Amino acid sequence: MCLAVPMKVAKIEGNFAVVELGRVRQRANIQMLNNLKIGDYILIHAGFGIQKVDKKEAEKTRQLLMKIK
Repeated sequence: MCLAVPMKVAKIEGNFAVVELGRVRQRANIQMLNNLKIGDYILIHAGFGIQKVDKKEAEKTRQLLMKIK
């Protein structure tokens, strides 16, 4: 089973973005995504942005992840 985590784009640096989920920040490759801007939410899997997601759906997933923590 694969797990992708919704994270918020905090900074864009060419083909990479700094993304965050709570206090966790990481650098992710965003080459597969178009038209990203700071504040967008994307699914991160193995260090790659794989899909842009709706903010409301990202928040619901984040809340579920925090419950299993």
